[in-house]
Amino acid sequence: MPKHTLFVCKSCHRSSEKRPDNPPFDGTILLEQLNTLCAEKFPDNQVEIQPVGCLWACDHGCVVSVASPDKPTYLFVNLTLEESTTALIDFMQLYIKSAKGNVVWKQLPEVLQSAIFAQIPPQNNS
Repeated sequence: MPKHTLFVCKSCHRSSEKRPDNPPFDGTILLEQLNTLCAEKFPDNQVEIQPVGCLWACDHGCVVSVASPDKPTYLFVNLTLEESTTALIDFMQLYIKSAKGNVVWKQLPEVLQSAIFAQIPPQNNS
């Protein structure tokens, strides 16, 4: 079974305040929350969480990308620490279950409906 990857920007800062000079940044906190919840929800290592220094969407708060071979890549922006962790795990369960990685809009957790920035087709899409 292919590995599904969550890329989490660890340098993101979501709050409207000026970005703090010292970590932890909001992205790092989100990363820690996702690591904890993924270990509980995906004990068979279906999901790999990969921290990324920057996803180049700095004006959009916390940013996460979801990717897997032969499936579209999803980019989520403006994620909140309070609601996004559970919503991302719920999304991952739908994404994993879908053979082609397509998740029906109405099935997206509500908090992610406003956070989805892009769905990028799989590279080998013919």
